[in-house]
Amino acid sequence: MSRTRWRLGLSVTALLAASALLPPPAHAEAVTDYAITVDPSAEGAAIDDSMYGVFYEDINRAADGGLYAELVQNRSFEYTTADNASYTPLTSWTVDGPAEAVNDAGRLNERNRTYLSLGAGSSVTNAGYNTGVRVEKGERYDFSVWVRAEGGTTLTVTLRDAAGTLAKVRQVAAEGEWRKYTATFTATRTSNRGRLAVATTAPAALDMVSLFPRDTYKGQPGGLRRDLAEKIEALNPGFLRFPGGCLVNTGSMEDYSEESGWQRERSYQWKDTIGPVEERATNANFWGYNQSYGLGYYEYFRFAEDIGAMPLPVVPALVTGCGQNKATDDDALLKRHIQDTLDLIEFANGPRTSEWGAKRAEMGHPRPFGLTHVGVGNEENLPREFMARFKEFRTAIEARYPDITVVSNSGPDDTGATFDTAWQLNREAGVDLVDEHYYNSPQWFLQNNDRYDTYDRNGPKVFLGEYASQGNAWRNALSEAAFMTGLERNADIVKLASYAPLLANEDYVQWSPDMIWFNNHASWNSANYEVQKLFMNNTGDRVVPSRATGTPAVSGPIAGAVGLSTWATSAAYDDVEVTSADGRTLLSDDFSGDASRWTPTGAGSWSVRDGEYVQTDDAAENTLVTAGDPAWQDYDLHVKATKKSGKEGFLVAFGVKDTGNYYWWNLGGWNNTQSAVEQASDGGKTTLLSKAGSIETGRAYDIDVKVRGRQVTLYLDGQEWGSFTDDKPAEPFRQIVTEDERTGELIVKVVNAQDAAARTAVDLGGARVASRARVTTLAADQDAVNTETDTPVTPVTSTFSGAAGKFTYTFPANSVTFLRIRQR
Repeated sequence: MSRTRWRLGLSVTALLAASALLPPPAHAEAVTDYAITVDPSAEGAAIDDSMYGVFYEDINRAADGGLYAELVQNRSFEYTTADNASYTPLTSWTVDGPAEAVNDAGRLNERNRTYLSLGAGSSVTNAGYNTGVRVEKGERYDFSVWVRAEGGTTLTVTLRDAAGTLAKVRQVAAEGEWRKYTATFTATRTSNRGRLAVATTAPAALDMVSLFPRDTYKGQPGGLRRDLAEKIEALNPGFLRFPGGCLVNTGSMEDYSEESGWQRERSYQWKDTIGPVEERATNANFWGYNQSYGLGYYEYFRFAEDIGAMPLPVVPALVTGCGQNKATDDDALLKRHIQDTLDLIEFANGPRTSEWGAKRAEMGHPRPFGLTHVGVGNEENLPREFMARFKEFRTAIEARYPDITVVSNSGPDDTGATFDTAWQLNREAGVDLVDEHYYNSPQWFLQNNDRYDTYDRNGPKVFLGEYASQGNAWRNALSEAAFMTGLERNADIVKLASYAPLLANEDYVQWSPDMIWFNNHASWNSANYEVQKLFMNNTGDRVVPSRATGTPAVSGPIAGAVGLSTWATSAAYDDVEVTSADGRTLLSDDFSGDASRWTPTGAGSWSVRDGEYVQTDDAAENTLVTAGDPAWQDYDLHVKATKKSGKEGFLVAFGVKDTGNYYWWNLGGWNNTQSAVEQASDGGKTTLLSKAGSIETGRAYDIDVKVRGRQVTLYLDGQEWGSFTDDKPAEPFRQIVTEDERTGELIVKVVNAQDAAARTAVDLGGARVASRARVTTLAADQDAVNTETDTPVTPVTSTFSGAAGKFTYTFPANSVTFLRIRQR
């Protein structure tokens, strides 16, 4: 698959107009702020076609109510409190007349356990997702329902909103045992607030009440929502990682059967998700709702094929993560999951004469899908337990399918004890590919462009399976773009990379930021999406070595006030002392009086009690109170802290500039499993140092923080706990040059993540090039955010006529600019 095709989205007129909007390049003799020097004769890393891809997880209603185009919510009456405490089998339905959700032997099939029994003259109405069922005038919609009506009945099916009917009423005659009935609607009006109603003249049992738009992605019946699928396709992804994420490695590892008690909170298991949709299992989604599995493994494989992406499924390793942190010690269950993984590979690649290849062919795809990679596990916090099980999976897979690459992982963060142990074990085991995940502040991404420069070239390669800079503003996307230049420079180490999460329904958000946002009638690209799309469609085939001058680093000492906080915990603080390096007392508070020196900035309930400063609300999160001068530097902070109740421990802040910029020592965080130093920058947090550990309730701890310059040393009960130096510059000017072997173009990619334009002298190292270059620019204010109605971050294409072996170009403030320069 070509990774370098150029996508032009503007007419010639618009292109010329866009060119006029860009800042004119400076004259060659002008003084420059930066210089880029390219060495086309040097050998750079080859870039695989699959380097950039997408990670799909059913979070934020990404499947039901999202990519899966079904318009009926809870179509099979399977919602229960196992999915969400507020759910019932009639969630999203309203009933008029006698009706009851029933779980008995009269069900449609064993795995579809609940159905709706309607009395004569009754009706049931579905509210869909968001504001309702979305229909567009003139479009067709396919209705279906499974019905059992021993005495016969006539169903009246309507689509309407508060203003009236949305399509001609349909009547369906039904009689006898369970059978599927269908009808087609053509919408007479457009509405975002439709309701689908089914009424019966006689007693009837209903299940799988469904309404699909005819206009799905590639016209596939029961398929994908076209606008969302096409946005993913437009990224030109090299791979599709699915189905998760925390869905994979949380919950029970048992199957959905009578023997296991029909468990409803299970890990994502692929065999639950194939075959006829009415026979697929249902399951609780880790993110707090139900997943119907209408979008299952077959559909994932087919979608990967449709968008030209390598499929990369992830299976559970029988070690839970995402806060559950439990290893399953059941050898028979482990062997069953290993066999399931072998069967998955046969389902994807086996001939149609094989058991699982035949099931694939029966579903409509006789040709193999060409699976090459399988991930085992996701973000396990128990690296040794995980690796023991991973090895058993890998041994079995390699014995039968030696050409399959088995992907491991390094836990949920970019640093710390779990990360270090996991990487050590991966190296010792000779793992081929290690999946790293991290979500950090924009500052972290600007500071860590060189992250992979020092990775062992002879060790495992990296799959950066999840990363994002904790926001959808343009500043976030800029920082990610700067970081991506480092990924490309290290393409010999970083073989795969995907932003995460991919999709978010704006009314059902569990995680933000996200790449593509939507509701029931529209979808829009985030600023982060535009950066990903620009890189994915202009990757190139090899890195052309280059270097650039940097921004003069002005990095003073860590400075700021101090603070106290809690997170879902009640705690008491006392004897706060802040002393300068020369011994002067900056702050002394034993709370024998009031707390007037402290300023609340967050939630919680603070008061002075018995000579202590106590936060009593053990449900409140981020209860930060601050004291002192934001200009303080080179000081020692001492505080005595006692946990009263709650889930975690203490948060002791230093270097506090304001509510979005500070450091804090998080003692007993992550449900009292580990402690860490975190840096908040513009509201986003980055972990600088972490260790396993917990805080005891009722015990008084002496906490000391020593700040000298940009060096910080931390002490717990008089013993040094750790130290760090925060001295990496957040370089705003980054670049990378790659070559498109098919077109012969050099692709000069420049990120200027600052408020000033960057006049730059570019030296192509003797390369002979055409004078006209094609340019794509993304530029906006750092706070700009794309929404449904306003998209300030949009690519602008133009032509630059001053390209030469040496030329000067002015890169706009807060911009990402790609120049494609044809070599002669």
